[in-house]
Amino acid sequence: MPSPALAAALADIDTLFNGFASPHETGCPLCHLPEETAHLRTPYTRIPPDVLRRYAFEGPGHFDDHAASMRRLLPQTAHALADGTLDGIGWGCPGLARVAWRTWPAGQAAAIEGFVLAWWQDVLATAAPPYPAADVFETCAMILGVQTPLLDRWLPGPAADAHLVSCVARWEHQLVFDESPFSWWAPDDEPAVVAALRAWLAENAPARLRVAGEPDLALRTGLLALPHDDRWAHPYWYSSSPGD
Repeated sequence: MPSPALAAALADIDTLFNGFASPHETGCPLCHLPEETAHLRTPYTRIPPDVLRRYAFEGPGHFDDHAASMRRLLPQTAHALADGTLDGIGWGCPGLARVAWRTWPAGQAAAIEGFVLAWWQDVLATAAPPYPAADVFETCAMILGVQTPLLDRWLPGPAADAHLVSCVARWEHQLVFDESPFSWWAPDDEPAVVAALRAWLAENAPARLRVAGEPDLALRTGLLALPHDDRWAHPYWYSSSPGD
C-alpha cells in the first residue's frame, strides 16, 4: 500500500493527466506495431505493460510529439513506478527525464514533482521496496534534473538508514575515484553531480553508517570530504586493520 502522501500524489497525476493523448502520433514504425502506436492517440485505454515499458524509456526521436506522448503515458507510468511493475528501473533513462515538463502548466509540473518526491519518501520509509533504493534515487534525480531535494529528504530512520548502507556500498567505489556511480547523467553534468553527492555523503552518512554497524564503510565515506590526493594519502589505505 502506498503512503497517504504517495496515494495523494498519484491521485493528482490521475486528475491532471487522465484523458491526454497525442492525436496525430505516428510513432516509430521500426520499434512499434501500428496497434501499439494507436494507444498514444487514444485516451483512457490501458496500455499493455510491455508496451508501456518500451514507451516509458524511449527518447524524443521515437515520437512525433514526445511531450504529448509522455502526458498520455503519465498516469499508468506513475502507478507502475509506485507499485514496482515497470521494468527498466536502474538500467534505462526514463522519457520523462528527456522532456521539458517544468515548462508545462504550473499544475502539471507541480504534480510531477510532487509524485517524484512522494515516491522517493515512500521508498525511504519502506524496508523492502519493489526497486533498490539506489535505482529509485537515480531515476528520481534524472526526472527532477537535480538530486538536492532527494538528499534533503533522506532523514535518519530504520529503513532510510538501511537504504543508505546499500546505496553507499554501491556508490562508494566510484565516488572515491571522483567518478560517477550513475549511468545516465549527461557527461557535462556529471562532475557537479558527483561533487554534490560526495559532499553530502561525507557530511551526513558516516555517523549513520557506524550506528548501522558499518564502521569501515563509514570511514571510507568520511574520506570523500578530502581532496583527491589527500584522500589517497590517508593512513586508512595502508593500515593492516582497515577501519581501525
